[in-house]
Amino acid sequence: MATLTDTSGSHSLQLQANDLTFEPFDLPEGNQRLLGDPHPKGTVIPLALKPVIPGGSEIDLNTAIETIESLQTRGGILTEKLARHGALLFRGLPINNADDFSKFAHAFGYKPHEIIGIVVDRPVLAPNIAPANEAPKEVLIYNHNESPQVPHAPEYIFFYSHKAPQSGGETPISSSLELFNRAQKEIPEFISELAEKGILSRVTYKFDKQYAGGSTLRQAFGKEIRDDDDEETRKKKVEAQIARYGRGKYTTWEWIEDGIILTHRLPAIRTQPKTNLPTLFTGLAAYYKNTQAKLADDSSARKNVTSQLFGDGTPIPEKYLAHLAKITDEIRVLHKWQKGDVLVFDNIIAQHGRQPWQGEQSDRVVLASLFDGESVPGAYGFGDWAQVVQALDG
Repeated sequence: MATLTDTSGSHSLQLQANDLTFEPFDLPEGNQRLLGDPHPKGTVIPLALKPVIPGGSEIDLNTAIETIESLQTRGGILTEKLARHGALLFRGLPINNADDFSKFAHAFGYKPHEIIGIVVDRPVLAPNIAPANEAPKEVLIYNHNESPQVPHAPEYIFFYSHKAPQSGGETPISSSLELFNRAQKEIPEFISELAEKGILSRVTYKFDKQYAGGSTLRQAFGKEIRDDDDEETRKKKVEAQIARYGRGKYTTWEWIEDGIILTHRLPAIRTQPKTNLPTLFTGLAAYYKNTQAKLADDSSARKNVTSQLFGDGTPIPEKYLAHLAKITDEIRVLHKWQKGDVLVFDNIIAQHGRQPWQGEQSDRVVLASLFDGESVPGAYGFGDWAQVVQALDG
């Protein structure tokens, strides 16, 4: 029987099923903080949980999984915690490889997410498990929601640390709800324009990889392509996959000599299911940070395969993007990984990223698993372009 005790403070919370209890604990300063408005007072990000068994018995993975399953069947307790805190950290579980991680992630009961239009290379290591990102260790990946540049994004993201570097390599964590709240107060004219126009997201896919760790056009949209297909057949199969987005006239494409360019009109502001709170679901600050690195001739900058404009095709003033990055720097924490850690994100209301690290590329190994929720985030605004839909099965 799973039980939950949760009063106003996180240290009053206990998640228990059978003999195993998940208890909250504090993380060092800089790795955890109290969230601002509109989050309830006393809400921390991330909520850190550790498994405890009476008598100090050794934790068994199957018992931990049964506990997760039991908690989720009793009203989706962990899903509710994610919707409040944005991110959960599980530490001290006997997760030692991709298969263990897959079993743990699937215990939450979510539907595995199919990435349509993937822009990074994610080879499958176990059921619904792949490397988080294979970009070179020098590359900064700034805070963003997962897949904001395409219409079909996951609701939940799981990260597992298989190997942690001695220095650097932290995962930034911040609240998209808090980001919207701050931006609406500090740059209200920008938020009004975003709500009215949305954004145009132009994503380039090429037959060959565009950067280390990037995907090819066939990886992005070519799952039905056969090696003996002629060019016209290949194009039709790619276009059929694009049609699965279900965006009609709000997703268009242009074939170019070495690939294809997709243009999506998307909302950068969405609403959290159940609460209807507005959230900045975006990678605009990350796009700005990477562009600035390129202007500084930084060889470690990540190649931009996406361009971002207002929905009417006009440029987004740099001052607004810089201000989003300023707010993000002020509200984010940096998660210092320990081997075996699992971070779970509610992708609608929390952003993540990746800090560079010292040492070898192989010193940091983080795996990822993506899942869909019961519903997609709602529209903020009145244009019919402002509501994304669940991609069609295919």
